[in-house]
Amino acid sequence: MGLKTVKDSKTRKYKGKPIKTGLLIVNTYLLQGIIGLVFTIILGYVFTTVAPYSGLLLPMGFGQGPGQANNIGGIFEANGFVGGQAFGLAISTIGFICASTVGIFYINRRAKEGLIKRASQEASQTLESTVVEGSEEIPVSEAINKMSIQIIFIFVVYAMAWVFMSLLTKLIGNTSSFQQSMVSLVWGFNFIFAMFFAIVFKLSLKYITKKGWMKRKYTNEYMLNRLSGVLFDFMVVASLMSINIEALVDTGLLLTLFIITTVGVFATYYYLRYTTKKIYPDYTIQAFATLFGNLTGTAPNGIALLREIDPNFETPAADDLVTGSSSAVMFGAPLLVITGIIYMPEWYYLWISFIALVVFFVVFNYFMLKEKKN
Repeated sequence: MGLKTVKDSKTRKYKGKPIKTGLLIVNTYLLQGIIGLVFTIILGYVFTTVAPYSGLLLPMGFGQGPGQANNIGGIFEANGFVGGQAFGLAISTIGFICASTVGIFYINRRAKEGLIKRASQEASQTLESTVVEGSEEIPVSEAINKMSIQIIFIFVVYAMAWVFMSLLTKLIGNTSSFQQSMVSLVWGFNFIFAMFFAIVFKLSLKYITKKGWMKRKYTNEYMLNRLSGVLFDFMVVASLMSINIEALVDTGLLLTLFIITTVGVFATYYYLRYTTKKIYPDYTIQAFATLFGNLTGTAPNGIALLREIDPNFETPAADDLVTGSSSAVMFGAPLLVITGIIYMPEWYYLWISFIALVVFFVVFNYFMLKEKKN
């Protein structure tokens, strides 16, 4: 996703509303984190198996998907929360199901109200040769296959991120508990570094092309889209297969899982209903469907819901998802820090983290919903 072009080919401006979408994505993470912590702090007094900080896995499973639910759940499990990894993956699985069922319910309701028209059937489209082999691009097949080039670029980006994270963790060290938590955090949020180096790599390609050192374009939007879809689907299936059911037989964990996911879905639904009306007045329904699918399930959930009502991506909703996810990395820094300290043994780390979530939620909402003066 980071290697894709997110600027309009004619205006050269970013499509959609990347900054406000990034704030909305992070605000939803914060809201989910606040809700999760409220219930796990309370239930932690009733059930000893429920870690009071485990509620932070709600935005990891819902907002960021199975990859982060697995990573952060593993970190929590290594620091005392027995069954933390399975708990996080279970949240992401429930979110994946809710993204589809509740999302379809929303679309059907809006269609009955006459506000939108659903795509009657998925019509096959003729793929034009310019989509996979533009005039300025390399041919589909030459010495190295064009799809192979895309895969090589992805591997290069991840290699750059891996080398950087390895050096960074060596500089941090692992002698104290705080250093160990920071090291776990770096690897747990590996996607941030991958996204950063994807953008750096993309800008580097643009620079050497501008200098005339490279004559043709090597990335292809269509192939990168197909690879993103395949890898997302693989990640979802892999996360479902890796859930350890035995770790969730505990009554406290099951009850906690049911409560925070149920409340989390309702809160996400109504929060996005309110904010999308304010931010995207011209394409509210399309924006809601895309963001709700993404913020309870995965990006493909959001795109799948959008295709039901905007099959040709005539609104900027799909572009908002890509550009907003990139800008959310910048605004999500507080959540990154909170995730690294909330499970520390001293009681005040939990409460400082909770208060910080509330403060950032209020501040970010103010700037996100603030009307721009003419």
